[in-house]
Amino acid sequence: MSHRVAVVGMGAVSPLGNDLHSFLDGIFASKTGIAPITHFDASDTGITVAAEVNNFDPTKYMKRKTARRMDRFSQFAVTSAFEAMNNAGLKKGDYNPDDIGVIYGSGIGGLDTIQAQVIKMYKKGPHRVSPFFVPDAIINMAAGNISINLDARNMSEGIVTACSSGTNAIGDAFERIKQGKATYMITGGAEASVNEIGISGFAALTALSTSKDPKKASMPFDKDRDGFVMGEGAGTLVLEDWDHAKKRGAHILGEIVGYGSTSDAYKLTAPRPDGSGAIRAMEQAINEGHIAKNDLDYVNAHGTATKDNDGAEAQAIAKCFAGNDHLEVSSTKGMTGHALGAAGALEAVIVIGALNRGQMPVNVGCYHQDPEAKITLVNKQNNKKPITTAISNSFGFGGHDAVLAFRKA
Repeated sequence: MSHRVAVVGMGAVSPLGNDLHSFLDGIFASKTGIAPITHFDASDTGITVAAEVNNFDPTKYMKRKTARRMDRFSQFAVTSAFEAMNNAGLKKGDYNPDDIGVIYGSGIGGLDTIQAQVIKMYKKGPHRVSPFFVPDAIINMAAGNISINLDARNMSEGIVTACSSGTNAIGDAFERIKQGKATYMITGGAEASVNEIGISGFAALTALSTSKDPKKASMPFDKDRDGFVMGEGAGTLVLEDWDHAKKRGAHILGEIVGYGSTSDAYKLTAPRPDGSGAIRAMEQAINEGHIAKNDLDYVNAHGTATKDNDGAEAQAIAKCFAGNDHLEVSSTKGMTGHALGAAGALEAVIVIGALNRGQMPVNVGCYHQDPEAKITLVNKQNNKKPITTAISNSFGFGGHDAVLAFRKA
């Protein structure tokens, strides 16, 4: 086997829809999932908008009893994983369980469960805490629940690198197949943190936008950006050894060709201003993928709409790809919000969609580009053209830098 890595299936739960096609159709129509918060009364937090998942039915792929024993983030993960496996043309019995593994990310995990059970303990005492508190809350349970429900016995691992979690999970799964240690991998990220403690915590960091206008809240690379908008959801990819996929006649959606992962080793909540960690991660990814800097077509930026992140990332992209006169860049968080540990996974789905559709997602939310961001942003005038190579950036609190490189199948 060549140990090239094909993407053969995708699934999504998102603020733009709870299935892959709704999600991608919304993205490429430049729709936004950002709206006033409805999950709880947020009036005391000072934050009014978020990108919520709505009308979600966890029983689409699992029994109600099974769903009740999962936190919302695990429900998102399992639902998108089932869709991705269906999209890959795989069901139980089609594969040797020992050949398929799971590496899945989340930045925070079962925050709904943690919040509810801490309140219950405080109000009713420690003996009223649910016996499912721990297995519902811990981050590895997205991977564990996927493994159990889809009979994936190769390996099962949870990845926690803040907002890089989904991208690191996909990168590690890519490497697992390249090493010849698995034939298939189910991978991605999930998050469900639009709740009182999630919003309050990030608001206390002054990381969230205080805008009351959903269209002017998440504004990546805009000179007036004032913070990110909390999002939620899950994105899942099914990866397969390229030769195996070709042999079984799988529909190959795209190829992962490179992965970079570095650390800023700088500050807890801010990137290195010169973007040097990001540059090294991008160079690792494209070098492994044998993509020349002048040949890269598209960058899906982390682009959170915070001053520090956007400034450092724009500088890193401009420096890394200086001389590339056709490279276009966009952040999709003006449509999805920032789904933390799920962000990179949803954005990987978007990049594969872009390669297949010959259309790049518009940098929604940017009205007046920051003059210091010396990059070419995707807009409605330049977004429709064939692209063959792309990278997706994710940068997390703690200094985690993760980049995936993709090529059109």
